[in-house]
Amino acid sequence: MLQGKSILLVVAGGIAAYKSLELIRRLRERGAAVRCILTRAAQEFVTPLSVATLSRERAFTDLFSLTDEHEIGHIRLARDCDLVVVAPATADLVTKAALGIADDLASTVLLATDRPLLLAPAMNHVMWNSPATQANIATLAARGAAVVGPNSGLLAEGETGVGRMAEPAEILAAIDRVLGGAGLLEGMRALVTSGPTHEPIDPVRYIANRSSGKQGHAIATALAALGARTTLVSGPVRLPDPRGVEVVHVETAEEMLAACLRALPADVAVCAAAVADWRVAAPAARKLKKAADAPPPSIALAPNPDILATLSRRDERRPRLVVGFAAETEDLVANARAKLLRKGCDWVLANDVSPGSGTFGGDSNAVHVVDAGDVESWPRMGKDEVARRLALRVAAALGRR
Repeated sequence: MLQGKSILLVVAGGIAAYKSLELIRRLRERGAAVRCILTRAAQEFVTPLSVATLSRERAFTDLFSLTDEHEIGHIRLARDCDLVVVAPATADLVTKAALGIADDLASTVLLATDRPLLLAPAMNHVMWNSPATQANIATLAARGAAVVGPNSGLLAEGETGVGRMAEPAEILAAIDRVLGGAGLLEGMRALVTSGPTHEPIDPVRYIANRSSGKQGHAIATALAALGARTTLVSGPVRLPDPRGVEVVHVETAEEMLAACLRALPADVAVCAAAVADWRVAAPAARKLKKAADAPPPSIALAPNPDILATLSRRDERRPRLVVGFAAETEDLVANARAKLLRKGCDWVLANDVSPGSGTFGGDSNAVHVVDAGDVESWPRMGKDEVARRLALRVAAALGRR
């Protein structure tokens, strides 16, 4: 799996840095080329000489080394690899990566790279559970970074909790997952919709729903990770734009449809957005005021365009594969089958969004993949894993594996 792959390993300053030596050895055994960056703090735990000996490559440490910048440079380091792995990923380096701080070689490379990123966090359990760390990890995950660990156990300080870096074998398995489908969709175009739409009532009010956009953004990230040239048409969300994806921001269903049509042709379209079924027929030009003893205003609704059905039409611009989502509160599979026939798409992914399911706004999902012939039920898993499995299924359907 790793034969011929190039890994850039960033080693940050924590006691778990000693495990990076074993990780280098095992990557080399599996045929990967390994270049390493050591932060200044990392060099207190492992030496550039030991890293260079195991990797059979020079160890990079200094952002301002004139020799390094002349011969390879931080931009080439960031791009001349198939995957960037940060192990250990300390709280400090995670924070820098999330905020875009670039004040040493490691953080500058993380800001400059456009390659897939895998983080193996390692820190004290209180630091890991800090709201700041969790927010930073969530930000990086939303941008497409994969995370392995941390594990629970005895920590260097003698305390017990979640914070131990994943073992080298676990990190290798995560590398396999990230790189397993690399290039499968190279040369193909993907279109993904995500998030809610906001349909204005007046200049300050709108009709919307509870969609966070997490699943749609994860799908766009996963398709791009397989090499597809991906366009994400997103309604209003509080998520960062995924790396390596062209993002078009819209507000309304009509704007979303127009953006989707501009993004054609595409080989696959995944309609994960929760588009409002109706819009206000005539939004007020001014804010509607509440008057004493006056009845509330009547709002006339009009149907929104059906984006999934439009993309599924059997004409020359139809993507080869069109996938829809069915957000349901009951009879998931039956409603998904009906939607499949009604819209004319190829697959429908049904998911439960009833109160208590945790799907809207949550980090996990359980879907049923319904196609013309069968139903494939997936267990509840992280939305990024749902996205990865869907992207691999898309690749198989398009004849790429």
